[in-house]
Amino acid sequence: MLGFGKKGSSQQNVEKQETLLTLTILTLAAILSFATRLFSVLRFESVIHEFDPYFNYRTTKYLAEQGFYSFHNWFDDRAWYPLGRIIGGTIYPGLMITSTVLYHLCWLLNITIDIRNVCVFLAPLFSSFTTIITYLLTKEVKNSGAGLVAAAFVSIVPGYISRSVAGSYDNEGIAIFCMLLTYYTWIKAVKTGTIFWGTLSALAYFYMVSSWGGYVFLINLIPLHVLTLMATGRFGHRIYIAYSTLYCVGTILSMQISFVGFQPVQSSEHMLALGVFGLCQIIAFVDYTRSKLSASEFETLYTFLIYTVGILTVVVGGVLTVSGKISPWTGRFYSLLDPSYAKNHIPIIASVSEHQPTSWSSFYFDLQILVFLFPAGLYFCFKELTDANIFMVLYGITSIYFAVKNEYSRGCSNHVLVGLRISDNGHGESYNSCR
Repeated sequence: MLGFGKKGSSQQNVEKQETLLTLTILTLAAILSFATRLFSVLRFESVIHEFDPYFNYRTTKYLAEQGFYSFHNWFDDRAWYPLGRIIGGTIYPGLMITSTVLYHLCWLLNITIDIRNVCVFLAPLFSSFTTIITYLLTKEVKNSGAGLVAAAFVSIVPGYISRSVAGSYDNEGIAIFCMLLTYYTWIKAVKTGTIFWGTLSALAYFYMVSSWGGYVFLINLIPLHVLTLMATGRFGHRIYIAYSTLYCVGTILSMQISFVGFQPVQSSEHMLALGVFGLCQIIAFVDYTRSKLSASEFETLYTFLIYTVGILTVVVGGVLTVSGKISPWTGRFYSLLDPSYAKNHIPIIASVSEHQPTSWSSFYFDLQILVFLFPAGLYFCFKELTDANIFMVLYGITSIYFAVKNEYSRGCSNHVLVGLRISDNGHGESYNSCR
């Protein structure tokens, strides 16, 4: 009995030490992530950089002083002079609302701070949050060790630092955190198959939609994941609950953003999500009828449904597209699929630097050693295929292509896959040493 007591006590001590070490490493990574983005403030002063961040600062200041309804109906005669700009219907308000909430929270806690300083330090603060959510995401995919490695990498990867330095008050400063938060809650929803996690995933998606136009990548990646699970025979009740909850709640919430409006049910960029949602309902209905009908009756009904749904989809989709109810892909989306499209067809889009194709050298300068470890992380996911690993494979492969336009989109997937690979090597070595 005494021996068992000592063994249990020692095991508890080891678990406490592991927890303490994990918290210490994660805290240091978050602090490092925040500190590495402050050099512009330390060398010069607390200022807003570039034109777009300064416009975002002006709108945030107006929101903090005048309130949300005045902000939503504000006609800014200083923007796009002399035409002016209706602010509420032409921006993603998530960045401004986040800063204003933090500003009022600080004043509620008797922390006197200027709204400008909140805007300056918002991106470094959210980079620390990104470090934490990266740990949680990678831990959910594999284990705590992989999460710590991924968190350490994302805190210092140059591709992400360039979009989240102090004073760079732009949408990407919080959007990367929102995107990874949505991925984390989605994987939790897939694993648990509960409405609770599906709703949390929808709320995270709503935050993402309110913050950045890059949400289109996210709302196509998740349906692609569900479609892949269907093709590989992994689709089941858990996936059905998770995706149906995410799509229904997330779509309704996203339509509350004035700049988005009815795009989730009218634009071509969102049709994959709608199609996969309909396919989920068909599969669920087929599974239900299979249990209620005989084999011959089910085969007859199944054949009828396949032809009917297929013909209706083609006819209705064609009519809506021709009539203009479903809008075609925009120039920005075409330039994402084909990096040379904007240069050849829409020069005004090509004139924006972030829409230019990424040069080969930028891949190394922005990602460093992650470029070489990335394929090893993909190999690990293929070696141990799970629902979560399949998602990371799709995320990694699609981000390789779309990194031609947005390099930081690939940086977010790289550190997770590299964390999986390095952690896998570490566990293999410890296992061999024990033998």
